[in-house]
Amino acid sequence: MAGHSKFKNIMHRKGAQDKKRAKEFSRLGKEISVAVKVGGEDPESNIRLRSAIASAKGLNMPKENIERAIKKGQGNDPDSNYEEVRYEGYGPDGVAIIVEALTNNKNRTAAEIRSTFGKHGGNLGETGSVSFGFERLGNISLTKSLVKEDDLFEFLLDNETDDYETTENEYLIYCEQNKLHELNDKIIQTYGQTNFASLVWKSKSNISIVNETADKLFKLLEVLEDNDDVQGVYSNFEVDENVMSTLTS
Repeated sequence: MAGHSKFKNIMHRKGAQDKKRAKEFSRLGKEISVAVKVGGEDPESNIRLRSAIASAKGLNMPKENIERAIKKGQGNDPDSNYEEVRYEGYGPDGVAIIVEALTNNKNRTAAEIRSTFGKHGGNLGETGSVSFGFERLGNISLTKSLVKEDDLFEFLLDNETDDYETTENEYLIYCEQNKLHELNDKIIQTYGQTNFASLVWKSKSNISIVNETADKLFKLLEVLEDNDDVQGVYSNFEVDENVMSTLTS
């Protein structure tokens, strides 16, 4: 299993789902508001907004929540003047971590992120200190039951992308940044609604970690993801299936 921000799907089951859902709705609500502020309220001309709304629909976010987030982006509420910030650092055993946030108070968020790294065996570095080891790519999630893997592979080849991973329930498809929205639209038209389409940081090479490191690292990633300002957490760890089974049993 390679490290990315959806590791919690594996680590947590009953009890965490409602909390996770609320966090996703909050994250997408911020993204929609910022997209409106930056590019206007028309999804046809605002690709970022169209992608955020598609992701919201993929997670069954209520229509009123989406409309409220759009209105927030249209207004001048100082609490919704979010800035995009990226933090980079290292976790236990030198595992590289990138944290993306939307915040209306950079000093508060930076202090919280720095403190979280420090409390869980990591340290925050300068911007650029780890991102050179990652690629900025488009990422689309599609539920496995919508298409057989062989058919999806042929479709991706036809659309000049063949980089994907599988989890228990979904395909995680990667593509060039500038192909994200077009590819997502094609997948929706061909197979049905995707779960999300967003830009992510994907590591160029992964570090394999052992039990003790995995335990500490997952705690750090969990606390980072639970921060209200954090939009995504990306890492370069890899976990052997035997190690993962001991952590999830």
